[in-house]
Amino acid sequence: MNPSTLIGFVLGLITVILVLVFSAINSWAYLNLPGLIIVIGGTLAALFISYPMREVLRIPHLLGAIFRSDKLDTQRDIDELSGLAQLWMNEDVHKAEEALKKVTNPFLRTGVQLIINHTPEEQIIELLQWRIARLRAREHAESQMFRTMASFAPAFGMLGTLIGLVSLMTVLGTGGMDLIGHHLSIALMATFYGLLLSNLICKPIAVKLERRTEQRVVLLNMIMQGVSMMCERRGPALVRETLNSFMLHVEDEIYDGGPVTPPVRRARRQRAPSLKVTGRP
Repeated sequence: MNPSTLIGFVLGLITVILVLVFSAINSWAYLNLPGLIIVIGGTLAALFISYPMREVLRIPHLLGAIFRSDKLDTQRDIDELSGLAQLWMNEDVHKAEEALKKVTNPFLRTGVQLIINHTPEEQIIELLQWRIARLRAREHAESQMFRTMASFAPAFGMLGTLIGLVSLMTVLGTGGMDLIGHHLSIALMATFYGLLLSNLICKPIAVKLERRTEQRVVLLNMIMQGVSMMCERRGPALVRETLNSFMLHVEDEIYDGGPVTPPVRRARRQRAPSLKVTGRP
């Protein structure tokens, strides 16, 4: 379970509930089924019109992905690449093939298998770059579905508002206050539901999926760099350090957590030593 996703949804739900409980005389007034049907039904209808069926049917899988804790095991991939680089540098092809069977990352396995098959480095890199571009395009389209829903939901909320206002105008002269209040609630709550669906659900899910794609692309680029270094028969130590640099933060290049010499003391240490006069010339 991804804790940040769960915390975000629970915190958003609690915030909305607390606001409704403490600000409304009757909290049930915020439950309006016609407005909810207009927003959710209209958004889903527009989504089915905009996207093919096979992509829309992936929404449950994508919702499960944001709740799963898909921690990328980069250290395992670095260890496997370093070990394979050692075997390839030693020209131990048989052991490299045996070790390759235990690799679980298909992207890494494809790149190393092409090296073992003596494929030119330019062709290997071209193939791996194409696979990265394909993954980025597919996952961008998946996150874009939620951004599309985020743009549809407020629009259908405004549509519900217009429907409620038109209904309100028809009963304004003849209807009682209960009937007027019913149509007015539809007009207002439809906009409320549209904004809530857009900004609390659809947009955060899209951002989460985009961030997930960025992390996966960084990992694939790291593996591609390791495959390129294997083609050049670089040493495993250099391969490991190079791949670890992909996972470092910027601040790690500035300060690694070691002891820091105070500025004043450091300045004193850098000052030239004074000359002592031991005698007269």
